[in-house]
Amino acid sequence: MLITTTSIVEGRPVQRHLGIVTGEVILGANIVRDIFASITDIFGGRSGKYEEVLARGRDQALRELEDKARALGANAVIGVDIDYETIGARGSMLMVSVTGTAVVV
Repeated sequence: MLITTTSIVEGRPVQRHLGIVTGEVILGANIVRDIFASITDIFGGRSGKYEEVLARGRDQALRELEDKARALGANAVIGVDIDYETIGARGSMLMVSVTGTAVVV
């Protein structure tokens, strides 16, 4: 399955548009990661634990998007947009949502 942020795939014209597909994942941030992230924020540098959570959420959301596209008979998803939001009390949850157009190329 080809997944791209562009609206076209060079050399592979879109034969059929099958509709919008989405993938959403909501992940909880636990207190241990929060403590380590706070320490990293104080001393500078990257927060590896949060980066792992972001990557895991993105991968899961993209898999869900791909599964939905495949169920429609698509072999590609174009125009993919990835969004990250914090939700819940004090931003304790992370939501990753991806949206694109399922197509046959």
